Amino acid sequence: TIGYSKEGVSPVGLEGAYSKQLRGVDGKRLERRLTGGQWMPMSDSNDIEPEDGLDIVTSLDINVQDVAERALLRTLEKNGAHHGCVVLMEVETGMVKAIANLTHSEKYGYIESFNYAVGEATEPGSTFKLPALMAALEEGVIDLDDMYDTGRGVTHYYGQAMEDSKKGGYGKISVQRGFEVSSNVLLSKVITENFSKDPQRFVDRLHAMNVSRAAGLEIKGEPNPVVKNTSDKTWSGLTLPWMSIGYECLMTPMQTLTFYNAVANNGKMLKPQFVSSMRRQNEVVFEAEPIVLNSSIASQSTIEKAKTMMLGVVQNKGTAQNLKNDEYLIAGKTGTAQIANRDGDYGNEGEHSYQASFVGYFPADNPQYSCIVVVSAPSKSVYYGNLVAGPVFKEIADKVYAKRFDLQGEELIEEELFSTKVPVSKHGSQDDLNKVFAEFDVDIAAQSPDAEWVVTRTGKENVETELRKVTMEEVPNVTGMGLADAIYLLENIGLNVESKGVGMVKNQSIKPGTVLAENNTITIELSL
Repeated sequence: TIGYSKEGVSPVGLEGAYSKQLRGVDGKRLERRLTGGQWMPMSDSNDIEPEDGLDIVTSLDINVQDVAERALLRTLEKNGAHHGCVVLMEVETGMVKAIANLTHSEKYGYIESFNYAVGEATEPGSTFKLPALMAALEEGVIDLDDMYDTGRGVTHYYGQAMEDSKKGGYGKISVQRGFEVSSNVLLSKVITENFSKDPQRFVDRLHAMNVSRAAGLEIKGEPNPVVKNTSDKTWSGLTLPWMSIGYECLMTPMQTLTFYNAVANNGKMLKPQFVSSMRRQNEVVFEAEPIVLNSSIASQSTIEKAKTMMLGVVQNKGTAQNLKNDEYLIAGKTGTAQIANRDGDYGNEGEHSYQASFVGYFPADNPQYSCIVVVSAPSKSVYYGNLVAGPVFKEIADKVYAKRFDLQGEELIEEELFSTKVPVSKHGSQDDLNKVFAEFDVDIAAQSPDAEWVVTRTGKENVETELRKVTMEEVPNVTGMGLADAIYLLENIGLNVESKGVGMVKNQSIKPGTVLAENNTITIELSL
């Protein structure tokens, strides 16, 4: 994404896209050579003064970028995948806040070698079911509560079987339920029954929703999406049903995310952007504004129904119910697609290669961020989007949500942070606590004024402290302490410390009071 600009090589990333602005202007002047080899400037109206290049300020949030890269790396390693990518975007602006691309290398492990998010167009699989159903909703041929019989989970088109992932099928279900459980049979029946007599009508509706148009990124390498017309030589009787579930069409992860972001943004499709501003010597000379690609990809009625379906995927025991949590709402769609090989087919049974994905937005009741995760060719027999890509989405969303107090609601902030005049304290050093609370004019009721380490209890008017016993012969109790105090105590008595998480200590792997042994390692888990 940062990229480079080299002579004789196609420009890559932002360095290549903005090479002219970054380079600046060379200066020129006429000089006269004097005796002795000295040069003297000549006064000339054609002199050109040099001009410094601009500083490019990216839209990336370095903290979230770090989380995205680490989360992606962990899931690629866990699933033995060939490559993967993740993109986080701001719903209302189209600004990309994090983007990561990793490829497996036999020699170096996982490395950055190609921008899959921008440049790799594949058959999207089930994430294409959203635009397919939105096309049917927009054409007025279905509604969410319409019922379809999916039988035992198998249907046939021109002798070719299409199956649902659930053996035995789902029987008779609604359109909404079919989307939530990602039924191939239902989706294909919806589209073929309503558009088989005029398939171009379906295609035209997809075109009207910008599904077939590139986002026009400054970064080079974005291919055009492939959404077939009925006039294409490769169009056949199989195209319509298979297109409805995300085959016989091609999209990049960024193009898929751009569509889903438009749904989160109440139908307004925005161009993804990587540069927030340009500066010259700290003076802003350009500030990016949202760029609208389509002011309304569909009617508000269709947009609201799309949101309802995506929320159900997580909240209503759909294919991504494992992402459901008590803190905030997630809406999205899982995708599990077979990847065609170089010959254009999908191999024999047992030879399939898969692509797992999850795309959506959060918080679903007030969309602020959209995100897509795509993992290609997992090799550990787990390839479903909710299990491979979903955890990456969730880890990033958790991090962003934790940072944004404004997303958590005024009532939550007031209840948890401002319900008392006295600050809540971690346990720790009594001397340190006395100094801090003195600055806040908070009274301390100390049961053991001379104690070095204490446990705190916050009252309405003061803080109470009591002795926490610490000896050099036993493992101390460090729960409730901050990381610095916990490490100080544990390392001072000879323990090797490993820590996980942030906040205060919630658990310790060796119980308090345990008699010390040589070269012991203790793991402490922290939580906010």
